[in-house]
Amino acid sequence: MDSMIRDIQLAPSGQLKIDWVEQHMPILSQLKREFSERKPLAGKKAVICLHLEAKTAYLALTVQAAGAEVAVCASNPLSTQDDVVAALVQNGVTAFARYGASDEEYKLHLNKALDFDPDILIDDGGDLVSLLHSERKEQAQKIIGGAEETTTGILRLRALAREGLLQFPMMAVNDAQMKYLFDNRYGTGQSVWDAIMRTTNLVVCGKVVVVGGYGWCGKGVAARASGLNARVVVTEIDPIKANEALMDGYEVMPMIEAAKIGDIFITVTGNRDIVRKEHFEVIKDKAILSNAGHFDVEVNKEDLKELSTSVKVVRNNIEEYTFADGRKVYLLGEGRLVNLAAGDGHPAEVMDLTFALQALSLEYLINERDNLRAEVYSVPEEIDRKVATLRLGALGIEVDELTEKQKQYLSSWQE
Repeated sequence: MDSMIRDIQLAPSGQLKIDWVEQHMPILSQLKREFSERKPLAGKKAVICLHLEAKTAYLALTVQAAGAEVAVCASNPLSTQDDVVAALVQNGVTAFARYGASDEEYKLHLNKALDFDPDILIDDGGDLVSLLHSERKEQAQKIIGGAEETTTGILRLRALAREGLLQFPMMAVNDAQMKYLFDNRYGTGQSVWDAIMRTTNLVVCGKVVVVGGYGWCGKGVAARASGLNARVVVTEIDPIKANEALMDGYEVMPMIEAAKIGDIFITVTGNRDIVRKEHFEVIKDKAILSNAGHFDVEVNKEDLKELSTSVKVVRNNIEEYTFADGRKVYLLGEGRLVNLAAGDGHPAEVMDLTFALQALSLEYLINERDNLRAEVYSVPEEIDRKVATLRLGALGIEVDELTEKQKQYLSSWQE
């Protein structure tokens, strides 16, 4: 199939980015070497629907080294890096993506990727799987299985499974410990602030930062904000998480109160309308709005437009909304994932963990395909621990092992 990309001449720049992350993704590099010898995905076609930047590109090349034919499409049009996509095509990967694709182009790219006729897939947010279960149901029956990257995508998968509609097994990679403990917490925490600071060029210390949601991503964002000497406010619906935020040293209040004092807002819930009309009506002048949840629905853009007398771009990736009373708010990255729409995403060392889980999950799906039903599966503990062990090995770190007496003690009810 012919790729659909912006410009193949951009490939040299993209290759430099891929070469850089390769030097900082030792786990994926080791798997790539192993896969090159074993070819566990030989004869299979894989489609990868993720944020198309350098780390994802290296995952695609690792899957290719495992013997698969690989096609990629974007899970977010504003996170696509055209030079990286060009480099992938130059390396023999089929690609359907370009930065800033319209909604129509985005859906076309998803369909073109499925026209590639994959056996296995990696999805990010569930758009690819959703299409297979709505407009391409017949093709869904031919899929061996797939792996899902995000909380949002897993919520959609579990909804499908509850209704008895899921057509093939899916691995919940986001629920693996080596994913959420590091990617969600430390990756999101760092990359969100990288993007906000780079985009705004404004100081963080001394400002009131409002974090909507205190899951693993919210914990990471709040911790980094605290480290930047911001005053951190958390909004929550879960009383247990609210107590956790309190005991971590943060203020907790409803969004309607936080809106009056917040300087920087970051939503990380996976739900919609976290900041909406009633909040905009009282929001502090010159507040900065950003989202780190998968879809651009956490900050309600329709409500923003309805209340605004003017909207204009005031800086790259910053839209200024002016209300009738003269107050202004600034929306970063069109309300999409700010760390990717306005930055480079998570650090390479963090994505090394997540993408190693993805690559090993694809191998698991192929090896166990006769034993798996159309359900949402956790990543097996042995894969989780293998990635953890490979990470420590890459860092030259050793850990203790249980003695036989210790093993017996832990497995017995007697002292």
